[in-house]
Amino acid sequence: MAELEIHEKRVYEKNISTVLTEEIHFSGELNFSRDLMIKGEFYGAIKATGNLYIEESAYVEAEITAGAVYVKGRVKGNIIADTRVELHGTAEVTGDITAPQIVMDTGCRFDGTSRMNRRGGI
Repeated sequence: MAELEIHEKRVYEKNISTVLTEEIHFSGELNFSRDLMIKGEFYGAIKATGNLYIEESAYVEAEITAGAVYVKGRVKGNIIADTRVELHGTAEVTGDITAPQIVMDTGCRFDGTSRMNRRGGI
């Protein structure tokens, strides 16, 4: 069972409402209100009120809006979060990040602009 260690808390895959596994390659628009984990490939747009977990094996090319975004994989596109964005040491993000809290671990790669607003909105 995969697990993500998100700084002070651990998130277990079995507790995530929906998981797009490594075998899934999806294009389109995702809308969700519960937590979602991506382990495969996604292209398009993500508009959510729930939290988004992007695993180390994932590649996401999308404009992302979510409650919180936790990245261990690769993202190409802008990220807007209502509460926080965390880039783990294995994360690679090309795009802008807007969130009240932004955490970047040693080793992550980030090419873009970061904005820390009270709310994730622009």
